[in-house]
Amino acid sequence: MNSKTATGAKNRKIRIIGVGEEGAAGLTTDSLNLIQEADVLVGGERQLEYFPAFAGERLAIKSGLSDLVVKIKALKATHNVVVLASGDPLFYGIAGYLARQIGPDQLEIRPNLSSLQLAFAQLGESWHDAVLESVHGRPLKGLAQRIDGKAKIALLTDEHNSPAAIGAYLQQFGMTEYDAYVAENLGGADERARHYTLDELAAAECSPLNVVILLRRKDAPAPRKGFGFADEEFHQRKPEKGLITKREVRAFSLSELKLGEDSIVWDIGAGSGSVAVECTRLAPRGQVFAIEKNEGDLVNIEANRIKFRTDFTVLHAKAPAGMDELPNPDAVFIGGSGGELGQLIALCASRLRPEGRLVVNAATIETLHDSMKAMREAGMDASVTLLQTARSKPILNMTRFDGLNPIYVITGQHTVTEETESADGAE
Repeated sequence: MNSKTATGAKNRKIRIIGVGEEGAAGLTTDSLNLIQEADVLVGGERQLEYFPAFAGERLAIKSGLSDLVVKIKALKATHNVVVLASGDPLFYGIAGYLARQIGPDQLEIRPNLSSLQLAFAQLGESWHDAVLESVHGRPLKGLAQRIDGKAKIALLTDEHNSPAAIGAYLQQFGMTEYDAYVAENLGGADERARHYTLDELAAAECSPLNVVILLRRKDAPAPRKGFGFADEEFHQRKPEKGLITKREVRAFSLSELKLGEDSIVWDIGAGSGSVAVECTRLAPRGQVFAIEKNEGDLVNIEANRIKFRTDFTVLHAKAPAGMDELPNPDAVFIGGSGGELGQLIALCASRLRPEGRLVVNAATIETLHDSMKAMREAGMDASVTLLQTARSKPILNMTRFDGLNPIYVITGQHTVTEETESADGAE
């Protein structure tokens, strides 16, 4: 409700009212009174059309939300402003944005039923355990690793990322253990809900107003878990099968990269793509770029990208070619350089984000030396771990160990100066 300040001035709150497909008929008497008493009604064209008799000023939401905020702030001092939103204004709606820009204490939010509540009610499924994803105005890229193995997923769509587009995308990654439920025009006179297999979904024609729910079949094989997958699980170059970052080295290198859920990663000299695959699974909301110069390796990278359901970007280039266009990384892995190791390390060091990590795998002491030298010249602290591992191997009715080639794992990160440390620790 509106209140008065200490000086007696009226402190008007901006009312945000959620509206369903049934329009004004679905609102409470209190909400209808607020709309009727408003001086300014703000909303999408569809929401504004629900109130043809409104006599005050109408402000349609189009592009440029920052301009809208400026207008609302100016109007708020002298006008009663009501903003109309779809369903629950705090669920991927405008209320969250306005709260960040204007302040939550300046808002009064009255939610309606969200499209997901209505869709799950139609389906007869609980939704507290569903994974929520939105591809409304966002790319499909990366969706595969974000939802792989999840039992129940709700997706908000748009005209480009339609149910058919989602079906085709999931088919690409062989995610056929999912069935789909599409609810359209929820709450409206032409409401409709249908079940689909993934093949059917890829060919479906649906209303632009829809929600997609994906359900993993209960008899589907157990999803892939963890990291450090066996070398044999990856497609590798033939006849030189075995040119892959070995599992033991890969697992340690991943730990040195210290990836977050949204990390940006460059995998230079990607080879089979095994490191890019594992990075993508560890950073499902990030971006991973696999850079490989050998054309013959690209087929294996793509096969592993699909097999492990990891939607990362593959660049056929000899690094540093093409890297100018990439976003600055949080982590870089160099498994092969093609002879420009010093140049690459200097470039990566200059592009790494704060707290970023650079990890190089080296099989020779010459590469170890060059890596350490280049990192120090780039102002990085460098540390080395020598991994010398062996795997068990049966011999008759006994077991012996089969040694793997020793690998140097060199990790670099920018030096923290005393001045920086003092500033960070100042109270």
